[in-house]
Amino acid sequence: MINIQKAAMIGCGFVGSSSAFSLMHSGIFSELVLIDADQARAEGEAMDLSHGLPFSRPMKIYAGSYADLRDCGLIIITAGAGQKPGETRLDLVHKNVAIFKSIIPQITAYNQEAVLLIVSNPVDILTQVAIKLSHFPAGRVLGSGTVLDTARLKYLLGEHLRVDSRSVHAFIIGEHGDSELAVWSGATVSGVPLDHFCELRGHYDHEAADHRLYSEVRDSAYEIISRKGATYYGVAMTVNRIATCIARDEHSVLPVSTLLTGQYGIEGLCLSIPAVVGRGGVETVLDIPLSDEEHAALVRSADTLREVLDGLDL
Repeated sequence: MINIQKAAMIGCGFVGSSSAFSLMHSGIFSELVLIDADQARAEGEAMDLSHGLPFSRPMKIYAGSYADLRDCGLIIITAGAGQKPGETRLDLVHKNVAIFKSIIPQITAYNQEAVLLIVSNPVDILTQVAIKLSHFPAGRVLGSGTVLDTARLKYLLGEHLRVDSRSVHAFIIGEHGDSELAVWSGATVSGVPLDHFCELRGHYDHEAADHRLYSEVRDSAYEIISRKGATYYGVAMTVNRIATCIARDEHSVLPVSTLLTGQYGIEGLCLSIPAVVGRGGVETVLDIPLSDEEHAALVRSADTLREVLDGLDL
């Protein structure tokens, strides 16, 4: 029987360990198993995290094996090569597809009922790879997508407008990568159209501001990696947000990576698109209104990913 309060983290590098730390603080799981190709690393992370439990909430954190996945309700995959300075997320594709070919069969040997949350990059490609290799229903395999990119956009808009970023409602969609796009046409601040709110705050050059903010979002990972070698805190908070949505069956709308079945005229491809997410994973993929320019940019983003997929041996 699946235990919805039990989660697994496969991969204990910067992203996996930071995500485990964030999940420990959230209190949404009673059990968290850490799995890594380096067993000693997983054991060390489990020990270090467990020593903080007296300051958090009761739960069991331990290093385990794939056999420990039998009753996991949520399996999070962060394993894979990380993005290095000068690399794009798509540069990682062949290395990480090979890693997934090893990981996914080991998961399905013990568990075919869990929700799989893919975090490794390139996340849209690897979400599709995971669906194909696992044979899970597409809704039960989702990627972290552009949830972090969207949070970055909200943060930057909040700073630009001197307003709480939680009041900003806007999406980054498409590839979690260089071809992603901002949906400016539907952006609001607590229901007030973005351009109008900008003018209320004394900003009138909307096109220039949109371009600057989008560029900062798109390039932010490169900027962080050039300074500290990797990004992991923002990703960890993203994992926590999605995991909470699943564990608590929130039915929240998040721009996760999910398989499109004709939405926006795109079929058979995983892209980061707003979707209703609950205990079973993706419940409904939303076909949100886009301007003609935004729709064309989304199709170009899809074409970029399809070209990469066509070159893979799956």
